[in-house]
Amino acid sequence: MERRTVNTDVLIVGGGTAGCYAAITLSNNSDLKILIAEKANIKRSGCLAAGINAINAYIVKGRTPQDYVDYAEKDANGIVRHDLLLSAAENFNEVTHHVEKLGLVILKDENGDYVARGNRNIKINGENFKPILAKAVKNSKNVEVLNNVNITDLLVENNQVYGAVGFSIKENTAYTITAKKIIIATGGAAGIYKPNNPGFSRHKMWYSPFNTGAGYAMGIKAGAEMTSFEMRFVALRCKDTIAPTGTIAQGAGAKQINSKGFVYEDKYGITTSERVYGTVRENQLGNGPCYLKTSAIGEGNSQEFIAQKDEALLKAYLNMAPSQTLKWIESGKNPSAQDVEIEGTEPYVVGGHTASGYWVNTRRETTIKGLYAAGDVAGGCPQKYVTGALAEGKIAALDIVEKWTVQDDYGLTADLQDKSEKIVKNYEIALAGKPVNQQFDVEQLEEAMQKVMDSYAGGITVNYQFNEKQLALADEKLLQLQQLAINLRAKDLHELMFIYELKERLLVARALIAHLLSRKETRWHTFNENLDYPETDEKYFKYVNSIYEHGNFHIVLRDIVKEAAYEHQN
Repeated sequence: MERRTVNTDVLIVGGGTAGCYAAITLSNNSDLKILIAEKANIKRSGCLAAGINAINAYIVKGRTPQDYVDYAEKDANGIVRHDLLLSAAENFNEVTHHVEKLGLVILKDENGDYVARGNRNIKINGENFKPILAKAVKNSKNVEVLNNVNITDLLVENNQVYGAVGFSIKENTAYTITAKKIIIATGGAAGIYKPNNPGFSRHKMWYSPFNTGAGYAMGIKAGAEMTSFEMRFVALRCKDTIAPTGTIAQGAGAKQINSKGFVYEDKYGITTSERVYGTVRENQLGNGPCYLKTSAIGEGNSQEFIAQKDEALLKAYLNMAPSQTLKWIESGKNPSAQDVEIEGTEPYVVGGHTASGYWVNTRRETTIKGLYAAGDVAGGCPQKYVTGALAEGKIAALDIVEKWTVQDDYGLTADLQDKSEKIVKNYEIALAGKPVNQQFDVEQLEEAMQKVMDSYAGGITVNYQFNEKQLALADEKLLQLQQLAINLRAKDLHELMFIYELKERLLVARALIAHLLSRKETRWHTFNENLDYPETDEKYFKYVNSIYEHGNFHIVLRDIVKEAAYEHQN
């Protein structure tokens, strides 16, 4: 492979929501040289690629940022970082207004106020949200974008980050990027578990199928401390299309009912995990299928009102999940004429909805000096959604600007140069042709990993439940898959990316299992449904953190952070 070295002040790994906004903020507040490395193209990459129809984290009139903190804390049963939640919530409205100025269409009422959707949400027309951010990046000074470059490893020495290594998926080029500061903004991890839909529809899932846990994996390998992976996220979604249900539940006021018409959400609770748990339990009890009662739209209302509500729902899903709109049209029945069947997704590791991710200080710096995390990859701040990702990109960027001092010349030590070369040699080995002892390909090993996780680590098939013996067996099997993955070879750079995505998922899966084993309680139904410890144990009212050392995960139980500003102590 051709070697190319690039020097920059700040490297942003991942050009999604948080990455783009971090670059915009850095550009607006400094003269620093900024580089975004994105494995796809920032115009349509990340979780916003398909758009969204609401801002799910906004401080509406009559509410305060502290109200949002209280809501998220209750939803996560206390395992949150108050400093992170509050600092994000204090920025929700400002970043929203900024993106509106950039061109985002936010719906307003006759008084010119944003149209609220519940206590914390506002309605938008967000199909082109990501192109708007990408255009703003393009118009920013001192920002360069490397599209189609897949970063795989960080260059860290003495717990200080100095750069990263990756490869182009379009050109036969390996990149060594030196940087004084790095922001990881790659998103969470999908594809670890067997998904809802098989075969050619397997990527019809809730979370972006292209987010493979790359940012987690490179941090884990570099020795960064991680937190709360055991707080998995299982989304409640429309069956088959896996479209979000919030628009129906909040926008149309549809209740969760079983096949007998019983409103079961009143029985199990309405936190995020309880909504899924109730659905699972009702199916186990023989009361399924379960639905969102959209037929209530037609109960006692005028035809004009019903028609307006139906049209609003059909239009709303065009901004983020067109397949749901197409399903209604294909069936010949509007939402008011049929209830929407619902189900839980496979589990994900994602810090935008739960608290999984890097352990960071209040300014989003990780335990590795000079390395920041923002968006879904940053832990401790659940329910952050899109505006939280924007806020964390901003917070990390401003901290870099505030703490920037005159830097030494670019360059890597001899040890880091050797490490970079070894990483690139591994790319070349994988591209060198199929060895005699390659028994499986990437897709086969990925399916094996997903089956292991589904069966032994609490997937859909076992109703998200697990016990310690199953988890230990899952880890044993994942270690075998990691060994088999060493022999994988690629015929081109695109296949090389698939190999590294598999390896990332395997490592994140093992980290998840280590965390699940270490929280010996059931704090969140479905998220960590531990059959050996089915009750909540206040002894585990702590953060379960981990550090990867010599191939093993060292678990650290940390006390709940109560101070307004947290800094790493050890």
